[in-house]
Amino acid sequence: MVAALIAGSLFTRQLLWTPISAINMTDIVSNQFKMSNAYFAGTDTNGEPFKMHARSGRQEYDNPDIILLDAVSGTINRVSGNEKITDDIVANAGRYNRRTRTITLIGDVRVDSSNGDKVRTEELVIKL
Repeated sequence: MVAALIAGSLFTRQLLWTPISAINMTDIVSNQFKMSNAYFAGTDTNGEPFKMHARSGRQEYDNPDIILLDAVSGTINRVSGNEKITDDIVANAGRYNRRTRTITLIGDVRVDSSNGDKVRTEELVIKL
């Protein structure tokens, strides 16, 4: 039956299209800003470099300043006294606010610092 419909449309050169009004445009538009293997880097307000990576990210249509991230990892450098410290960070998810330059890490957040400090928490907010 399906083969007959496909063959029929090829021979008659007619295709049946769903009217554009029947498509939920909100679903399409809200999903158009998806990223795979997302990566961003820069310097924080103190001029120290940072790198962040996510398996995937998406930008909400209603709030384009927020980028939702999955499987987040990264490196942030900071200075404490005269010591330069590197923080390696991993989290299940994150939310980056482009306007406020903050990243909120959510779910099994782990921070391992080059000076031996370790942080384990469910949520961590970082000002970049």
